[in-house]
Amino acid sequence: MKKQRISVCIVTFEPDLTALSITLSSLQVALAHLQNFDQSVMIVDNSPASKLGPWLRARFPGLPAHLLVGHGNVGFGRANNMALTMVGDIHLVLNPDVELAPTAIAEGIRFLTENPGCGLVSPFSFSPAGKRQYLCKRFPSVLDLVLRGFAPVWLRRIFAHRLAAYEMRGMETDRVYWNPPIVGGCFMLIRGSLFQKLRGFDPDFFLYFEDFDFSLRAGKLAEIAFVPAVRIVHGGGNAARKGLWHIRMFLRSACTFYAKWGWKLF
Repeated sequence: MKKQRISVCIVTFEPDLTALSITLSSLQVALAHLQNFDQSVMIVDNSPASKLGPWLRARFPGLPAHLLVGHGNVGFGRANNMALTMVGDIHLVLNPDVELAPTAIAEGIRFLTENPGCGLVSPFSFSPAGKRQYLCKRFPSVLDLVLRGFAPVWLRRIFAHRLAAYEMRGMETDRVYWNPPIVGGCFMLIRGSLFQKLRGFDPDFFLYFEDFDFSLRAGKLAEIAFVPAVRIVHGGGNAARKGLWHIRMFLRSACTFYAKWGWKLF
């Protein structure tokens, strides 16, 4: 029987090598848990002057990775789409600040195998401090985004019930939840055929909201599932605390998102 293939794409920009090392180490362990799968990893470095080549060869000589550099900062979605030509039967979109549980990929593939109608698996995510993260979300209103990203703590407390509903905090964590409207892009385990059919991410999103858009498009063609057996630790987020450039990108992408999918103010 022909072997299936899993492909992994990691997009970086001037990466924190300590965090990336944790990601790649955990990825190696997770890939080692797979049987009868060919494996390929693409690292797309958007840095203006990439130094990853020598570091990868010295630190991860056994990783089946192809490094793509020299194209400049083309954005998250466009960089991920560079992997379209090497997408396998299963494709993993992975952030460079994610630590995978040893069985994370194996559990996700098992679920996809047992549920042929499912095209996208979202994991149970924790912060490095062990706090649960909410990658599954409802379609956001502008108010939800403002409250979650920019409001002071006291104001978020006033709207705690609303934000909990947006982040689907009532979702049980010991059972599969089907078809959340939106799932986060730090870890997306996708059927390769679905990723290719959608042509990856919409390149109109330079940074932020490309995962929202992809989720909504994917949900029109296949089922999406939150699978608690797939576990990760994710260190990212907090665009509003990363400086003015990130805030500007967030706002621009939000406008692109609502222009495409319809405005919802409240």
